[in-house]
Amino acid sequence: MSIPFGYLFGGMWLLWLAYWGISALHVKRAVRVESGLSRFGKYMLPLMVAVLLLQNIRAFHGTFLDERFVPEKGWVVWLGFLLTVAGLAFSCWARVALGRNWSGVVQLKQDHELIVRGPYSLVRHPIYTGLLLAFFGTALAIGLWRALLATVIVGFSFWRKLRLEERWLCELFGQQYRDYMQRVKALVPWVI
Repeated sequence: MSIPFGYLFGGMWLLWLAYWGISALHVKRAVRVESGLSRFGKYMLPLMVAVLLLQNIRAFHGTFLDERFVPEKGWVVWLGFLLTVAGLAFSCWARVALGRNWSGVVQLKQDHELIVRGPYSLVRHPIYTGLLLAFFGTALAIGLWRALLATVIVGFSFWRKLRLEERWLCELFGQQYRDYMQRVKALVPWVI
């Protein structure tokens, strides 16, 4: 990926991060929160490793991680760009749909509501779906195996996180959430 495209991708991710931080200011108070140690081991550490894999670090040079899994073509970078934009937009739509129920960590909120409209009618965890699509788009644009590995690590991290979320939501909403799980797939509409 050329330097201008690198700046474009970085800028998109920074804009998304700014929106994420600002929108987190007006959420409901938490009544149940996963421990920080659990979060670090299950999600933060894998995400940090994934972000490192996206960087051009000398330690990767000369290894299979620095080899291409797609051809170095302009259309591949553009496709990656479009997938990244679509994924980030989808995650933002999901964030808007959640409103004040949103949390960046596994939590139950005061007066927690079960949201099943908008992107939540397509998948149960559309923020993760969008972010995985954005990570894959970025990996495609980079075109190296280390970027694809980063996407797999992020997917594994999200899978672990969503399993805890679903257990807590089943405890809170009971049969209503179990029925929702039967109707709507977790990450990929009609598939998984």
